[in-house]
Amino acid sequence: MNIEVEQKHRVADAAALMRRLADRGVTLGAPMIQSDQYFNHPCRDFAQTDEALRIRTVGDESVVTYKGPKLDATTKTRRELELPLAVGHAEFGALFVAMGFKPVLVVRKTRRPFELKIRGQMVHGAWDEIDGVGTFVELELTADDAGLEEAKRIIASLADELELGPSERRSYLELLMGTLGFRA
Repeated sequence: MNIEVEQKHRVADAAALMRRLADRGVTLGAPMIQSDQYFNHPCRDFAQTDEALRIRTVGDESVVTYKGPKLDATTKTRRELELPLAVGHAEFGALFVAMGFKPVLVVRKTRRPFELKIRGQMVHGAWDEIDGVGTFVELELTADDAGLEEAKRIIASLADELELGPSERRSYLELLMGTLGFRA
């Protein structure tokens, strides 16, 4: 199982960060609209166990993703399983509901992906504009157990070089729920 090593940072000064990215040769990809429908487990509260289950839809394509609890106190490092859906997201969501899962919220965002090479590793980045929450930059590497600590160091180093400030460990779902003033 892959481990996703991720740091997310709120963008305070978009123009300054765009300049720092451009100085490193980064070009943001075309904007894509992502819609993430989150579900809560029928027998345990994912908000309490720090897990996530979602169906992400981009255009006509959907994937179902399970994210395990965060593995440390500084990053959003967690085990992740992601599978493409051959059926539509609505049908798969109906299957979850039939099994007792409860729809929580839909997080909508405009994402502009980018890549940045550092220490021989290609870091995947995203410039995210989250409806109702704000603008963030995510930095991510996928690692196995043996490469986990090095991946964390690479992500932290890049965040420092880009002057991103403190990382945000809450998910977009948690941030949106806080903005809307409710819990699952």
